[in-house]
Amino acid sequence: MGQFRQISTFVEVVARGSLSAAARAEGIAPAMIGRRLDALEQRLGVKLLQRTTRKLALTDEGAAFLEDCQRILADLEEAENAVAERSARATGHLLISAPAGFGRQHVAPLLPSFLAEHREVSVNLNLNDRVVDVVGEGIDVAIRIASLEDSSLVGVKLADNRRVVVATPTYLKRHGVPKTLADLDKHNCLPISSEGSQRGWTFRDNGKNVTLKVAGNMVCNDGAVLHAWALAGKGLAWRSMWEVAGDIKAGRLRTVLDPYAAPGNDIYAVFGQRRHLPLRIRAFVDFLRRTYGQPGYWGA
Repeated sequence: MGQFRQISTFVEVVARGSLSAAARAEGIAPAMIGRRLDALEQRLGVKLLQRTTRKLALTDEGAAFLEDCQRILADLEEAENAVAERSARATGHLLISAPAGFGRQHVAPLLPSFLAEHREVSVNLNLNDRVVDVVGEGIDVAIRIASLEDSSLVGVKLADNRRVVVATPTYLKRHGVPKTLADLDKHNCLPISSEGSQRGWTFRDNGKNVTLKVAGNMVCNDGAVLHAWALAGKGLAWRSMWEVAGDIKAGRLRTVLDPYAAPGNDIYAVFGQRRHLPLRIRAFVDFLRRTYGQPGYWGA
């Protein structure tokens, strides 16, 4: 900071023609201006200005140095103006992470519209079902469908979401509609597996969350497959509304056990910091919130 101030003071003194004029412009004593120039010349080991009580004169070294300093200060001003201009519109590259199924349905189809609004932004969409390290992997925005457990991250809620048990009307007509959680034992359930172990279904019963192990003749680690099996009438599936809302609205699936539905795993945009967030990130998050908030977007 001291070196930059010395350089800017040198340029200002030459431009104004005297130490006192430069001091008045900055609102400090002329002696302070003189000390900066002395420190600059001492650091460089050359005389830049011949100073008398009446006038200033550049030495040969001073004239050459002045030209370089003026160029540096002009480049710095241009860089600052460019940053200020970029902050007023969304520019740059955006690295987005999202769960595979949700990303395919509710992120990827929206990106062309977002990029049409922000033509100076490019995106890289990374779809996977693991919990990414937002900071360590340089992710700009991660979409998560869960409660936020990592307090070091900043989360913005994009939309409500809840899980529901669904089946086709044909399946329910053939096997009956479950009325209580105990009735799940009488049905062919389609659970999801993770790393070789079956994951339970979570419900709200008597004011508490309970997770039940359900059974069926087909298990899969891919939610889209479970969704397809449910649509084919193979059993009950526990799916998110973002995935099955359209099927419910169209009558292809029906929800059951709604009174036992647990609080939803809402949809969040997660990033590493809130301060000085680039406009491209803020614009993308606002775009998703606006789109997801449109009446009828989720289908039901």
